[in-house]
Amino acid sequence: MADMKRRLGRGLDSLLSPTRYETVESAPEEPVVAPAVTTPTEEKTVSDKPVNIASAPANGELINELPLAAIQTNPHQPRLNWDLAKLNELAESIRQNGLVQPIIVRAHGNGYQLIAGERRMRASEIAGYKTIKAIVKSATEEQMLEWALIENIQRDDLSPMERAKAYHNYISNFSLTQQEAADKLGEDRSNIANYMRLLTLPAEVQEFVNAGTLSMGHARALLALSEPAAQIKLAYLIERKGLSVRAVESIVKDMKNASQQEEKIQETRQEKHPNIIELENEMTQSLGTKVTIQTKGKKTHQGKIIIDFYNLDDFDRLREMLV
Repeated sequence: MADMKRRLGRGLDSLLSPTRYETVESAPEEPVVAPAVTTPTEEKTVSDKPVNIASAPANGELINELPLAAIQTNPHQPRLNWDLAKLNELAESIRQNGLVQPIIVRAHGNGYQLIAGERRMRASEIAGYKTIKAIVKSATEEQMLEWALIENIQRDDLSPMERAKAYHNYISNFSLTQQEAADKLGEDRSNIANYMRLLTLPAEVQEFVNAGTLSMGHARALLALSEPAAQIKLAYLIERKGLSVRAVESIVKDMKNASQQEEKIQETRQEKHPNIIELENEMTQSLGTKVTIQTKGKKTHQGKIIIDFYNLDDFDRLREMLV
């Protein structure tokens, strides 16, 4: 049974080979019928009649030259953000050397739908090309999603949030367990689980991760905090101070220890007067850190105020506010 499972970690290799890099003109005389397409630059109207595309030889697949205007993007593309600088670099490479590897499409309506190669297609458009080399494949919706995900994982890494959402969509759309998804994608289940945990972070924190302000390491450290408010607060501190992952892990450890100590204190001390609790909350919100007011007895006006800080940067911030 294990031998029958598809491993799409090797999916792109099997998808691209065996392929013969031939021109359309070298194809056999008998054509294969495909949907009709025209480019916007052509004066001809779009016809409902199919056009002839040369058939693939028996020992490989033919690379066709297709109009870019006739190709729709893959609706399952997991990548949300595109690096324009990198696309421009690829576009310049295509201008100088041509497109080394064709994109992969499937017939769709009166045109085509992209399966894999959106970066190459976008770069070709930037380079000013009107057509692009493409292999026409048959593909199900599940394969469209799998191949798009695999291409990005293997060739140009997705951001942590993009990858997390891609895994989630893949699992939910096709009713898979994490283990089944891992088997199909050729990955460890724990790796998929770690990425999907990012989706439990508050939306503000997810935006930091998506923008690259917070790394995967930062995000995993924040997941150790149970309170969303604490995760957001620390995320803004990371963004403002440029804290390393190691520094964040240290802060989280201190915050968890302080929280545990506070829980023990709450269990043993007498109930505070509501006015004291209200003052603590006001000072906590004003200073952006935990503030504890301890009084000496019920009838005395003496006591102390404890202001928590979690590292030297936090201490400097509080000192500037209080001095």
